[in-house]
Amino acid sequence: MFKRLFQSSDEGADTSKSETSHNGATQLAVAVAGFSDQYSGAGSSIAACKTVSFEQIYDNAAAKPTRGDYDILKVVEMLNSAHLSGMSTETKRASLFMALEAAGVEVEDLLQDAVVRQRALNDYEEAQQTWLGGFEAAKLEENRRIQAELDRLTSQYMSRIQSNLDEVARAQDDLRNWLKQKQQEVQRITEAATYCVPQNGAAAPGNNLASVLERASVIRR
Repeated sequence: MFKRLFQSSDEGADTSKSETSHNGATQLAVAVAGFSDQYSGAGSSIAACKTVSFEQIYDNAAAKPTRGDYDILKVVEMLNSAHLSGMSTETKRASLFMALEAAGVEVEDLLQDAVVRQRALNDYEEAQQTWLGGFEAAKLEENRRIQAELDRLTSQYMSRIQSNLDEVARAQDDLRNWLKQKQQEVQRITEAATYCVPQNGAAAPGNNLASVLERASVIRR
C-alpha cells in the first residue's frame, strides 16, 4: 500500500506533475497576482506575497488537501501534544497508531494528504520564483532608465558647469588684454608728459609719470 503511494508521489514530478502540478503552478501564479493586487506599489506587493499563509496556499492549490477532522496537520498537532512530550519515538508512533485506529483513519490517506500539501507548497514556490524573476527584471529595467536619465542630467549640468568656467576664462583673458592696453596707454601718457617738462640737459631720472611730475615740481620751485 505504502509502496504504491510513494510511487505516485515520485511520478508526480514527471507524469501527474505535468498535469496537476503544472496547472497548480499556473493557478497559484494567478492567486499570487490576486494577493499582490491588494497593494498599490510593486515594493509592497512582494511583501504581500511573503505574508501569504499556508492555508491560503492550500486553498488555492489545484489538488485540494484532505478536508475533515484528521489530516497530516492533525498528526503534527498530536505529535506536539504535551501528552506525548518526553516519550520515545516508538512510543509516540504506537500512541499515534492507536488514536488513528480508534478514529478509523487510514494512514494512506494521511500520507496522501502530506504529498498533496507538499506539492502545493512546491507549486507556490515555483510561482513565487517566477513572479520574483519578473519583478527583479522590471526593477532592473527601471534602474537602467533612471541611470540613463541621471547620465543625461549629469551631462547637461556638466555642460553648464563647463560653460560657466569658459565664461570666467574669457573674462580673465579680457582683463589681461585690457591690462596690456592700459600699460600701453600709460606709457603713451607718460611719454607725452615727459615732453611737457624740461630736462635741463640732465637725463630723465625715471620714465614713469610720477618721476615726470616730480621734475615738474622741482622746476617750479
